[in-house]
Amino acid sequence: MKKILFMLTSHDELGSSGRKTGFWFDEVISPYYRFIDAGYEVVMASPKGGPSPIDPDSELLEDATQDTKRYFKDDKCKTAILETLKLTDIKSCDYEALYYPGGYGPLFDLLHDPISLQLISDFYAEKKIISAVCHGTGVFKDVRLPNGDFFIKGKKLTGFADSEEAAINMTDLTPFLVEKELTHQGAIYSKAGDWQEHVVIDNKLITEQNPASANLVANAVIRMLAI
Repeated sequence: MKKILFMLTSHDELGSSGRKTGFWFDEVISPYYRFIDAGYEVVMASPKGGPSPIDPDSELLEDATQDTKRYFKDDKCKTAILETLKLTDIKSCDYEALYYPGGYGPLFDLLHDPISLQLISDFYAEKKIISAVCHGTGVFKDVRLPNGDFFIKGKKLTGFADSEEAAINMTDLTPFLVEKELTHQGAIYSKAGDWQEHVVIDNKLITEQNPASANLVANAVIRMLAI
């Protein structure tokens, strides 16, 4: 069975604001079920291993969607989030695709984690799928290739828009603005309207703008893996 690696955060504090953060619930749960229903195995990992925090603002409601209803009855998925593998135990050769969900947590730890940065570089060198949703795209910001170029230089992608950040009054709380920084590093950034579905595919790099497109990314990964 082909494996897909979910890169989850270990970070639960939104800077010095006193607010909690973590990963965005639906950006993990919905793709998780698309992948396992398509016959893939999902493995979840994080910098520290163990439980990965869920951003409390991601409305963890039992009856929010069919996926959340399914999650609350799914001990296997719950255990995977509570018992993530430590990144030091991960090897790129064991996986067919890499996936970064969003939430603000990844911008505090995965952004700088040397193993995460190396995995992105390794997956790229091995011509494997690299995907991300919303703020998850921000982890690509400082990744460099062996020649010294930024990984995202000249690549078409998307991620959480600056206008969306402003709309939820998070501009001054986020570590950086994803759209602004990715563009600054040379990415060819595009976006749809706020909260609209938008997925960008550039070779084997698959990114999306916001939580509305999480399933579209999963579907794009599944189609690409079938080729």
